[in-house]
Amino acid sequence: MNDEDGTAGRDGGGIREWIETARAERWGLFVDLLFAIIWVTMVDVLFRIIEGPTYAYYMLMLAGIVAYFGFFASLEAAKSETE
Repeated sequence: MNDEDGTAGRDGGGIREWIETARAERWGLFVDLLFAIIWVTMVDVLFRIIEGPTYAYYMLMLAGIVAYFGFFASLEAAKSETE
């Protein structure tokens, strides 16, 4: 049964909307996932080699969030300069 705005109720509207969004943003989601996998792998390998303290390991994992937004913000700035 549809709601007033024409969307399906609780049964399938959320899932259908999520799938449509994922299809529209598939390359963005793929790049996000790839960045996360590479960052976590890099930090894990680094700390297996140097055996640093646990708090530093977690700080570098959290620094991945800052690195992600910084990298993509600078990428967008570079794209806007070339246009």
